[in-house]
Amino acid sequence: MALTESNMLPIGTIAPDFSLINTLLDKTQSVNELFSDKATVVMFICNHCPYVIHVKDELVRLANDYESKGVKFVAISSNDIEKYPQDGPEAMKIFAKKSGFTFPYLYDETQDVARAYDAACTPDFYIFNGEKKLLYRGRLDDSRPRVENPKPVTGKDLRKALDAILAKQTVSEVQFPSMGCNIKWKNN
Repeated sequence: MALTESNMLPIGTIAPDFSLINTLLDKTQSVNELFSDKATVVMFICNHCPYVIHVKDELVRLANDYESKGVKFVAISSNDIEKYPQDGPEAMKIFAKKSGFTFPYLYDETQDVARAYDAACTPDFYIFNGEKKLLYRGRLDDSRPRVENPKPVTGKDLRKALDAILAKQTVSEVQFPSMGCNIKWKNN
């Protein structure tokens, strides 16, 4: 496991387009189907990363708290499944159901979507407004797995940004990179 920080895609970036397989529905879905006219959280995650496992329950709580307010959540796994078969589509479906995901869990087989979003780690978070403009990127909160004096998983950074967007206020420019396992890139 290599600890990696997110790349912090520039604020204002328009959400890169994609069409990916939703492993829970076994069908391809696109940005236009998945994005909300209020806010959309795009999360790059995977099944085996201890950083994702550490926050997965909070991801479900976030979706439960904000989906009723018009926010959509989309999870994407881009790992190389040749080397990490535990992150393949069937395992993704099992992980999502066991974890209680209420949101799509998409498989990025070519890794083109991860590259377009400049994703670097799992988990890596992005929030886009209704115009598909990036307003937040970075960490969920300041909790980390396996540390002395652990902080609770609260989702406070993501929640603060979502609350600002829903209230039509400016999202704070103070944003911290996410940290986690590096995306498992294919050898090209």
